[in-house]
Amino acid sequence: MAGLNPVVKDVIATIEHRSKTTRRHYLERVARMEADPDSNRGMMSCSNLAHTAAGALDDQADLLDGRKPHIGIITAYNDMLSAHQPYEGFPAILKAAIRQAGGTAQVSAGVPAMCDGVTQGRPGMELSLASRDVIALATSVGLSHGVYDAALCLGVCDKIVPGLVIGALSHGHVPVIMVPAGPMSSGLPNAEKAARRKAFARGEIDRTELLKAEAESYHGPGTCTFYGTANSNQMLMEVMGLHLPGAAFEHPHSDLRHALNVETGTRAVAISRRGEQPRPIGRMLNANSFVNAIVGLHATGGSTNHTLHLPAMAAAAGIDLRWDDFARLSEVVPLLTRIYPNGNADVNHFHAAGGMGFVMRELLAAGLLDGSAMTVWGGSLNDYAVEPTLTTDGVIFRPAPEASLDTTILRPVADPHQANGGLAMLAGNIGRAVIKVSAVDPAHHTITAPAAVFDHEADVKAAIASGQLDHDVAVVVRNQGPQANGMPELHSLTPMLSNLQDQGFSVMLITDGRMSGASGRVPAAIHVTPEAVNGGAIGRIRDGDMITLDVGAGALSVDADLDGRPACEASSPEGGFGRELFSDMRDQAASAEAGGGINLLRRYR
Repeated sequence: MAGLNPVVKDVIATIEHRSKTTRRHYLERVARMEADPDSNRGMMSCSNLAHTAAGALDDQADLLDGRKPHIGIITAYNDMLSAHQPYEGFPAILKAAIRQAGGTAQVSAGVPAMCDGVTQGRPGMELSLASRDVIALATSVGLSHGVYDAALCLGVCDKIVPGLVIGALSHGHVPVIMVPAGPMSSGLPNAEKAARRKAFARGEIDRTELLKAEAESYHGPGTCTFYGTANSNQMLMEVMGLHLPGAAFEHPHSDLRHALNVETGTRAVAISRRGEQPRPIGRMLNANSFVNAIVGLHATGGSTNHTLHLPAMAAAAGIDLRWDDFARLSEVVPLLTRIYPNGNADVNHFHAAGGMGFVMRELLAAGLLDGSAMTVWGGSLNDYAVEPTLTTDGVIFRPAPEASLDTTILRPVADPHQANGGLAMLAGNIGRAVIKVSAVDPAHHTITAPAAVFDHEADVKAAIASGQLDHDVAVVVRNQGPQANGMPELHSLTPMLSNLQDQGFSVMLITDGRMSGASGRVPAAIHVTPEAVNGGAIGRIRDGDMITLDVGAGALSVDADLDGRPACEASSPEGGFGRELFSDMRDQAASAEAGGGINLLRRYR
């Protein structure tokens, strides 16, 4: 096995140096919680302990006795979100496994879980990013009783997993395992789904035909099968060692998924504070873990949303993660996968071709992952180049395949799909931005076009529909940042912008908002910071200004003297549909580079 890549090694050292004070203060807080009598169930008053055990009919005697490890279950179950519907039955399986392993368990909290697929282009999307912090708060409330020796967090989708991790890190003395649910079975091929969306945007098919295609794509329990933020979450949790190996992409209702849940419950007892191998999450996750996460993101062409979520999760552990770290790692990490929207395959095809086991094997062997990073299973991440198999004796973990079973989907480091990762960072007189390039044709990596400036997504759609943008164009959508309106995704623009590009026009999107984790063929410079409402240069761009986007040079610039122009007027955030409840969160939101929400890092300075 190769030694650690010099760039990876140096990025880890840079982050550790930058985070020296904040990480030390965080770990001091963890140590205080470990030593605090309030974290020891045995020190509770009789009344407190009686309340804890009152509803636990099957485990009441063991809870009152207080000697067995007690595991808290935080669940994001609801049966509107397909990815989370399977969680309805998971707690009973986990409790039985924990009981068999010599522990007890209780569901300690439910956290909200919204679906961005439902809220795209609608008012609810303005609550989406803020929901991550609501989930973090709810997770912390669930662990606040101080009676748990470990926790299991059940969540899959976009903001849910980062929120669970942030909340868990606020109780960093507690060991935590993330419990995935897995993807739905494959439906309508992704290329056909995209084609029908574009046909609808052109007016060639009606709503009935479009709905039929969408229902054939999203048709059962489990995550959507494209490689967006939800499935990128599962990849990250595995690369960070917070899952059992191979757990990310197993179907929700397979026998192997059931067996993995049993193994997870057993493992939670083993790594609990009273177990044989205690692994508190606040000590386990360090700079190495987060660098591994970025490497995994680049290697698989994962979601742009994680340029927000990973800095926010790292900050919760006192680690100062920046876009510069993403940029440096993108120079040395190759793209190993082609999963829609970066190809035609879905995550089930990826899983069958070798999946996470093969990816981990390749990245570890090439020295691109730090195999010494701590994990919830095995000795370290070096033990994750395996895949689970169900036998009559339960789950066993066999070495991952040495070769891809489909090189159109999954390739080795020695022969990647492209030499650099799926994400790139841009900078210039407009500000700093993120772009997902794994699905963008190299012919569109450098574009110069006149700006068409908008303050609302709906206005862009109207302009396209009326033919006003039938030319080379840089569509600028401003006032969409964290403090403006909560930083909604603008993914519903994708089919329309793709149609413009298909007509032969040079098209790009520039915004201080977000695109979906399924950002695709149209180059999109997103998360522009500073955002317009904070005086960012994006707010001083005018119609007709010539904008240049150059992926190779990492540049995003406008050919205009912005300093002499006044900033745009900030549009007042809309009320209604719950949006007014989040006004304080918007006012205090960090920049996109710092995660776009609660800025925990400043608490540890």
